[in-house]
Amino acid sequence: MPSERELELAAAAAACVCKTHVALAEFLREGQTLAEIDTFVATTLKSLDCTSCFLGYKARGHPPFPSHACLSVNACVVHGTHTMTATPIAEGDLVSIDIGVRHQGWIGDAAWTYLIRSGDPVAKGLMHAGRESLRRGVDAMQPGRPLIAWARAVQECVEGELGLYLVRGLGGHGYGKTLHAAPFVANVVPSYPGEWNEAWKVWKPGMLVAVEPMIAVGTTETVTHGTAWPIFTADGSLSVHYEADVLITPEGPRNLTADLFDLPDIVG
Repeated sequence: MPSERELELAAAAAACVCKTHVALAEFLREGQTLAEIDTFVATTLKSLDCTSCFLGYKARGHPPFPSHACLSVNACVVHGTHTMTATPIAEGDLVSIDIGVRHQGWIGDAAWTYLIRSGDPVAKGLMHAGRESLRRGVDAMQPGRPLIAWARAVQECVEGELGLYLVRGLGGHGYGKTLHAAPFVANVVPSYPGEWNEAWKVWKPGMLVAVEPMIAVGTTETVTHGTAWPIFTADGSLSVHYEADVLITPEGPRNLTADLFDLPDIVG
């Protein structure tokens, strides 16, 4: 179990992520480029005494990540960069922004999706699915229950009730002083033995986990282009990404980024 001081630092890092998203919700406007948005994120993080834990991040088979935030538009599910397009965001675009910070040695990592000046029912349905599945999934992260309880709650909401699709092969992760740590947290229940070996491990007090539903209109599958970072829906359909930082306590899950639920869906 982390010490009280360590938990305070983890909560402070998560709060910086929330503050950055609050600033983004005020800033985002039709006509902005991803480069302009990324510069705004960099400036905001500096004002909060944070650095991006994404900028320069290295993964096997990929160049260093070039952006301060992951900026994913429409069919881009996750890991979008400010260099992938110079086209400004427009009315009707879904913009998922993943903010990862390092603050006083601790990580905060959470994503939210914004709709630019539109009431499009398909986009709004996706956003509802992201918010509601995240809410239900966090509620299921009770100490002593298996990790799969999260996936069951999320999958029942997204695919069972709402008829949308959870992207396969991507999921949440432990974190703390490093961005990625065990366990891996899938968003769907395993369909064959060995698909998710950690599914029956249990939620334990002291665990810090970033959980993140990724949802598409038409497919569970994704594509990439060469070794570039962005991951897209295989059929080009719209997608959203929501992510929360959760601390498991003896009394139950504590969403360190719960303030994100107060953000507006439609901006710009």
